[in-house]
Formats: sequence, structure tokens, C-alpha cells
Amino acid sequence: MPDTLLDPTTLRDVLRVASADDYHRWEDQIRRTGGCADPIHLTGWVLHKDKTTGQTLHHYSTANEPDGRLRLACGNRRASRCPSCAWTYAGDTYHLIRAGLAGDDRRDIPATVREHPRVFATLTAPSFGPVHNRPDHGPCRCGTHHAPDAPELGTALDPDSYDYAGAVLFNNHAGELWVRFANRLRREIAARAGITQRELKEVCRVSYGKVAEFQKRGAVHFHAVIRIDGPDGPDSAPPSWATTNLLTEAIQATAWHAYSSVTVPASGDQPARTFQWGRQLDVRPVKAFGDGSDLTEQAVASYVAKYATKAAENTGTLNRRIGELAELDRHQVPDHTRRLIEACKELDPLYPDRRLWAWAHMLGFRGHFSSKSRRYSTTLGALRQARADYRAAQEAAALGLDDAEPDTVLVLADWQYAGHGHTPGESVLAATIARDLQLNRETAREALRDQLADEREC
Repeated sequence: MPDTLLDPTTLRDVLRVASADDYHRWEDQIRRTGGCADPIHLTGWVLHKDKTTGQTLHHYSTANEPDGRLRLACGNRRASRCPSCAWTYAGDTYHLIRAGLAGDDRRDIPATVREHPRVFATLTAPSFGPVHNRPDHGPCRCGTHHAPDAPELGTALDPDSYDYAGAVLFNNHAGELWVRFANRLRREIAARAGITQRELKEVCRVSYGKVAEFQKRGAVHFHAVIRIDGPDGPDSAPPSWATTNLLTEAIQATAWHAYSSVTVPASGDQPARTFQWGRQLDVRPVKAFGDGSDLTEQAVASYVAKYATKAAENTGTLNRRIGELAELDRHQVPDHTRRLIEACKELDPLYPDRRLWAWAHMLGFRGHFSSKSRRYSTTLGALRQARADYRAAQEAAALGLDDAEPDTVLVLADWQYAGHGHTPGESVLAATIARDLQLNRETAREALRDQLADEREC
């Protein structure tokens, strides 16, 4: 049960759900979704028949389910919307990124990929005005030594002079800025190798996996694993001249090159702007095994997976689209974030093709939070399909259909969307189930970690 007291209406609903005759089946459905906070409801049926004899092998209908519905996980990647589905998404992202660093035989990525030049790069936004921060030495510009969780961190020192319009326009064009960076990087690598871009395609390929993160000031920046492969991707060796130092130098030259910039034309009272990456560029090699100071494969994969489930919520914005500015008062959005959202509203008619108001809850950013090049590693779709196939095999075994040849079974189905979400009482119970599942996962993980440690000592 939750730590805080429930209001009477929610408490009555909890008792209604928990005392229902079909509660255990409802609980089983929620456990199968992983404790999803906003499950999808379906009604319908599925029928398995033997093609040759016409015999019914299995029949399922939602008519006998609680409320006549089957509940499925929503699959939302945002931890602020559904922590359990976000946990699954983060796990998939972790395996995707780590497979591109350490290899994965199950997904045809050889372990030799560890020998390829690879770095972890962070590309930040430029300055739009001074903000409250915690410098490595001395106090903030305001003269205060801020606590790590101080609410003023990332907010403008002088809101009247801060370039809120520039900040949201940068966020809005960050995706295009990355595309220009990726294209220019190939040129810089070819130049350092003394070959043309056409010749570069014949001897190597540049692959990457990246994730976006919002700083407290509301500016988006990218973390990217960048790797040089042979011409056929991760299963081919890169040329001998391809080194980590060469890749690092090429990234540094690309980040601030004029070709890597994006120009936004003047409109209304807004001047023309040219955006480039900020000067706080960080490029570090990725090591297979660290010594405490090195950046390891596991650390990089964990870092990317963590931010793949986040959005701009750390700035105080909403985690959904905003209908009207009055919502900001109801949800007590901080002043700095409010000004960024208001800037999206004001700039929307000046740049109608950029859909700034539609993406105001993301402070203007409209790109993918996580993406990768085609040959970096496996795909999220492949990971999800592998999980679906595993569950389908489990279900077939439970129904006694695992011995039947797939070509001899006819599957008929009819499904209808019937809504989503929980009642207040169901939401409380689902959250409790989700915490139980999380505790079980953490316990199993600790046990496995202890087992591996014992094996290493032996």
C-alpha cells in the first residue's frame, strides 16, 4: 500500500477491486504487463484450429476476464508516464548500445567490435545567457554556493536578458544540427586519412548510437557512442589508420565547423540566427574494462539507457502536450520553464512549419530521444520481437500447442480497442504490484552479482 493515506473515494475503490471474485485474475493480468501504469484494454477472442481436421485446439475470449477486458502494457518509454514500461525500454536500449560495444553472437555482432575505435561524445548547447550553477571552483556568479538540489540551478541569473527565443529555436533545430554533424564527421575522417569521401565508403563505415538529454536550463544536448567499422559494418575490421585519436580529432573539428551549423532565417521581430554546438565538448574513449577512471562499455550502455526514458520533466515542464497556458498555473511550472514554453507560443506563428507550440511541452525539441545508425547494432524492433517470440513459445507450451507444426494450425482472431488506464483503486494496487516486481528484479540482480563475484574469487 502507498506511504500516504488514501482519500475515501480511492480507498473504497481499492476495497472494491481487492474484494472482487476475479481479483486474482486481474492481478495476474497486471503482473503480466509488468505493473503497467496505463494499460491498453482490448476485447475480443482468438481461436486455434487444426487445418486438416478442423478440430478446435484452443479458444480464448475476454468475456470471462475481469470487466470483460484483456489488459496489455502501454509500452510508453517515459518513466514519468509509466515506470514499468520505461524500465523495459531502458533494458532494451541498454542491450542495443552494449551490443554495439561488446558484440552479441545472438544478434550477429562479433566480439571483435571491441577492437574498433569507439568514443563516447557529449555535444552540448551554446549559451543563451548566464544561469545559476555549481562551478568546480568557487561560488556561482550570484555569489552563492548552491546545494546540489537547489531549485534555482539552471535558471537565468537575469531573466530579462536571457535569450529564451534562441533556446527553444536551438532545441527545435537540434535534430538537424546532429544530421549536419554526422555528415561532416565523415568528411573530417576522410581528410585525416588523406582520402576522398567516396574512397572512405569503400574502406570504412561510421556508426553511432545516441540519446538526447535536457539540462536543467532547458537546453537539449546529445550523448553519442561513435565507432569506426570496416566497409561491411561491425563484422569487418576498420583500416589500420583508423585510431581512437583520429576519431577524437575528427569529432572535435566537426563540432565547431561552419558546415555543422544550422541557420534560422529572420521572421517578424526575430533576427536571423546561426546555431552551433556549445564549447563544452567532451570526447572520451570507451574501454572494455576500466580501472575506476576509464569509461567502460557497461557504464556507457547504462548511461544511455537511463536517459532514453527521460524527457524534459527535470525542468519542471509537463510530460504531455499543453492545451493552454493556464495549465502552467495549475501545475505550478517554474518561472524559467514557463518562459521557455511562452516563447514557443509566441514564436509559433513566426515559424509555422516548426510546430513550436505543439512541442512546447518539450521546450521546442521535436526529434527522436534515442536513435542509431543502421549498422551500429541490433534494433529495438528485433529485441521486442525476440521477447514476443519467447512469450509466444511459453504460451504455446502452456496450452499444449508446442508440438504442433505452425503450418498445420489456423489462427483466427478479432480484437477491439476498449480504452486504457486504471480506476483510482486499480492504480494504487497496480503501483504496489509494480514495486513488488521491481524489488524481485533487484534482489535477483544482486544475487547474480554476488554469484559472479564468488566465481571470480574462485
